[in-house]
Amino acid sequence: MTSKLTTTNHSREVAGLKYVYPVVSRRSGGLSIGINFNTNNACNWRCIYCQVPNLTVGAAPLMDFELLEKELRDFLDYVLNGSFYDDFQVDEGNRVIKDIAISGNGEPTSLNEFERAVALIGDIAEELGVFPESHFVLITNGSLVHRPGVQKGLKKLNEYGGEVWFKFDSATQEGRQLINHAGQSCQLSLQNLMLSAELCHTKVQTCLVDYDGGELPLSERAALLNMLKKINKNVRLKEVLLYTLARPSFQPESVKLEKLPEEILNEFADQIRQLGFTVSVSN
Repeated sequence: MTSKLTTTNHSREVAGLKYVYPVVSRRSGGLSIGINFNTNNACNWRCIYCQVPNLTVGAAPLMDFELLEKELRDFLDYVLNGSFYDDFQVDEGNRVIKDIAISGNGEPTSLNEFERAVALIGDIAEELGVFPESHFVLITNGSLVHRPGVQKGLKKLNEYGGEVWFKFDSATQEGRQLINHAGQSCQLSLQNLMLSAELCHTKVQTCLVDYDGGELPLSERAALLNMLKKINKNVRLKEVLLYTLARPSFQPESVKLEKLPEEILNEFADQIRQLGFTVSVSN
């Protein structure tokens, strides 16, 4: 008997595959088929809410493209024509592929042949009729968008009507160091965000947590709002995905983390909407 898929069960091994895994996603609103490029649990950031065990600093390993193709073809056939939904006890309302998401256990754009991987996934999904009905999503911290190879991948993603979910959890250097352990400055991250929006439809993705009882500090709130004001005139940057903790962190700071209270999350979402953005909230 396989385990029931829920929004709190995001195991990368649930389907017994190396690269492909199914999740029921809060932000996608249903079944998301994840693609994990970082099978070595390596990332160039270390977010304190990260649910990846044994996370290490590094980049994605070399991709076995033949295995990725086989896994994705077989798994999509299993979902589209097989007994997947019954085997994984997926609720009736979630029995549709909402998206294929390049995400996984680290920063996916660190893959050496990123553009090739995007093209392979897009070609298979189009051939099997998953696209354009379902979305094609890249979930990224955006730190490598300035690299030419990553930009080529974003252009390829755009060809399939895809979208980038660009992580921007804090707009202060102190917050970025605390939450993401990110060495990249806010200014460089903002430049990469604007560049991403030029290459592909991009949404700002912000995870807000209560760290050590501090809820959402006024300084962090003000900095994020000021950052959003700066990008307000960009017609391709008009959506914000706001969310908080859903599953336990595997990082040392986990004992100090709590979900941000729903009323604070919704209040902040309303402030962002007043700037002209569409905001989706996942509590």
